[in-house]
Amino acid sequence: MSCTLCMIAKNEEHTLMRCLESVKGLFDEIVIVDTGSSDNTKKTALEFTDRVYDFEWVYDFSAARNYAFSLANTDYAMWLDADDIIPPQSYEPLKKTLASLEDTQPDIVFMPYCVGFSEDGEITLSFERERIIRLGKGLLFEGEIHEAIPPRGKTARSDAQVWHLGKENRDPNRNIDIFERLVASGKKLSPREMYYYARELSWHDRIPEAKSRYLECIGDPTAWSENRISACCELAELYIRENDLEAAMEYLLKSLSFGAPRADMCCRMGYIFLQKNELETARFWYSLAPERFNQHSVSFIHADYGKYIPYIQLAVIYDRLGDCKSANEFNELAGKFKPSSKHYLQNKAYFEQKLTK
Repeated sequence: MSCTLCMIAKNEEHTLMRCLESVKGLFDEIVIVDTGSSDNTKKTALEFTDRVYDFEWVYDFSAARNYAFSLANTDYAMWLDADDIIPPQSYEPLKKTLASLEDTQPDIVFMPYCVGFSEDGEITLSFERERIIRLGKGLLFEGEIHEAIPPRGKTARSDAQVWHLGKENRDPNRNIDIFERLVASGKKLSPREMYYYARELSWHDRIPEAKSRYLECIGDPTAWSENRISACCELAELYIRENDLEAAMEYLLKSLSFGAPRADMCCRMGYIFLQKNELETARFWYSLAPERFNQHSVSFIHADYGKYIPYIQLAVIYDRLGDCKSANEFNELAGKFKPSSKHYLQNKAYFEQKLTK
């Protein structure tokens, strides 16, 4: 089975070459759709493929991506952003995945999308995205922004990672401006779009509006359960920042009506009970977090919720309970994930002094 790499790009001359160098030799063809660059993006693209096209930007990422897919002359298409790469360790796994399409013939292949990294290069945030799509099956991107292809048909998963390294000087208002164009036009946002709009509002410190949009997503029975859970957890976080712990707990408990507890939910529950000095209950929730962390989740769950945070907090809890030995053990577990953490190092010195007395 043949596969085309389909990309859309605008003013990406500084990242596009890095992306295309990382995938050399993997694809039968490369299609790049330029949505209005004023730099050397098209010139860079032409160094790798002669299939470079123009598409007038209409504030709709799905329209641009679907146009790129329509130009593919293969059985499958894979999409990347210009500020993505296939890391060296994923080159051979991706090559193997592409070679397996002939035998497995999936409609959609999901791959880990790694979008957060620590200072020492550890992946801190990744989630699953639909990445390789069978063409001719009516599988199209939906949504003007934070576009996605709703999963259906036969799905498969590859361990090959895509790393999102980001672009310098990206307009921080780009996404919220697109959302507000949609709202101003009178378009009814889908529950998924409502969730992403709430996130943008929160990041722009427009908290009352963010709360309202989160509530719309939570209350919509047609919304995807993962979006409703995330909306509950992120709304709870807004209340935690305001020290309204009762409201925060209300929405964390509400998330359980949509699915099993996630690591981020468990840590927030643990925090609330720790603030109340209800140590046994706090211990329960923090202890649950690591086993509820799913590195293959399709949701935005920072790795710290399943690793560093519960262990560093359990160190605090056991110390307050008078069990210094267990506290030190949990602190050392936290240190395995963040050995240069200020809190870990301070705790280490504290426990070493306390245990030698």
